[in-house]
Amino acid sequence: MTIFLQSLDYQLWHIIVNGPRMPTRTIDGVVSPKPENEYNDNDFRMLQLNSKAKHVLFYLLEVTYEGTNQVKESKISMLVHEYELFIMHDNESISDMFTCFTTIINSLKNLGKSYPN
Repeated sequence: MTIFLQSLDYQLWHIIVNGPRMPTRTIDGVVSPKPENEYNDNDFRMLQLNSKAKHVLFYLLEVTYEGTNQVKESKISMLVHEYELFIMHDNESISDMFTCFTTIINSLKNLGKSYPN
């Protein structure tokens, strides 16, 4: 991930590691946030990099935890198959069966697929 982010913009990796940078000014040795009406081109570039870093992190988290559209569709297909073939096994309690069924339904709901009652 380091190399990917550095290849996009080296400062992007720096922002992700050290946190966002905000435009500041120093008056009489006191550092304070700079008002928006005093921003220069460099300040706007810094803010743009902050936003770019957030965007890249959100995208990477989304792909990691939700998968791409193709992976999402594959998961939905597999869960729909489990839903359609769902049966209670011989030595399974009603509570266990309900837990299994609820897990399938909740997983489908989390992926954006739901069934009306």
